[in-house]
Amino acid sequence: MNALKNSATPLLLRTSTVLLCALALGGCSTMRGWFDGKKDDGKPNEPAKLTDITPSVAVSKLWSANAGKGEGRLGARQGPVVADGRVYAAAVEGGVRAFDLQSGKAAWHYASELRLSGGPGVGEGLVAIGSLDGDVIALDAASGAEKWKAKVNNEVIAAPAIGMGMVFVRSNDGRVSAFDAASGERRWFWTRDVPTLSVRGNDAPVLGPGFIFVGNDDGTVSALGATDGRPLWDQTVGQAEGRTELDRMADVDGTPVLDGTMLYASSFKNQTVAIDAPSGRPAWVSDHGGAGRVGVGSDRLVVSDAAGAVFGLDKAGGTALWQQPALARRQLTAAAVQGDYAVVGDFDGYLHWLKLDNGELAARSRVGGKALRAAPVVADGVLVVQNVEGELSAFRLGQ
Repeated sequence: MNALKNSATPLLLRTSTVLLCALALGGCSTMRGWFDGKKDDGKPNEPAKLTDITPSVAVSKLWSANAGKGEGRLGARQGPVVADGRVYAAAVEGGVRAFDLQSGKAAWHYASELRLSGGPGVGEGLVAIGSLDGDVIALDAASGAEKWKAKVNNEVIAAPAIGMGMVFVRSNDGRVSAFDAASGERRWFWTRDVPTLSVRGNDAPVLGPGFIFVGNDDGTVSALGATDGRPLWDQTVGQAEGRTELDRMADVDGTPVLDGTMLYASSFKNQTVAIDAPSGRPAWVSDHGGAGRVGVGSDRLVVSDAAGAVFGLDKAGGTALWQQPALARRQLTAAAVQGDYAVVGDFDGYLHWLKLDNGELAARSRVGGKALRAAPVVADGVLVVQNVEGELSAFRLGQ
């Protein structure tokens, strides 16, 4: 997301703000010793070291592939999407590619000179992708053939959402633009002001019947009418409170999750909220959460916070059922749910499987040795993850 909006800001202030944004990627806990006067005792701000575990579930790697030159340090959290037995993935340099979910066999490749910064979105026979320069491209999902191009006013690092005959694009200036899925003609746009300082990154909107739900940089979730962008309700997930811009960071950077009529969203302020989607009324609030997506199981949710703690929450009431602190300061991805396990990735390329019932570490595997920033995705029992170099890996539980 845009941490700097005013080009007239003095150089020293701009440099300081960029530094704060970069540090915020790893969580505000990395800066605690700078401001509270406490001496660094035994390097407490280093990532927790991994200890040996006895795996309680077998994890099999199905395949690996490359989507091109990945995001590196852009902070885009570029990840794949899965639909109809295919994995669609993009790279900053390398275009868009489609792979078979089970085998990893390449289906097609759309070559592009554009810097494709967002993850792809898929739906209604289309794959859509955004760029660092505000380009929006729609491709035929079956063949990869280009259908149309459009333009927005800012970089796009969130995957577009596709449905109800439209392609919805979230850009980094807080704007959501809706394009006709057949022609690419813009139908409407809606804008939300962004704070001066925010966490780098955002995620796709989520669609419901007649609705589009958007997580905002100011700690709120907004519901819009899908046909015209009309605001229907706003709900606060994390209060943007504090004396400084850093203290007030409250981003809802992960795609809200719609489960039936309940919408779940989490904030950088370490709060997670369950919201009745049609009305916008909160059902419960938990004091555990993070800026990324919520992992949703049958009876519980899983959230990871900026400090690297993972929590299992009761889906019905938001009570914390367990906490796993062993991955502290490892810059965790948002959680995904695969069978009876929650899965998070970390800055060193490791995937960690945790038991959904008690949070115990159950398995671990490494993906190429480079950072994982995007949340893993799970479809048909297969987990797919993309690292910052553009490498894709797929895993299944069991031998």
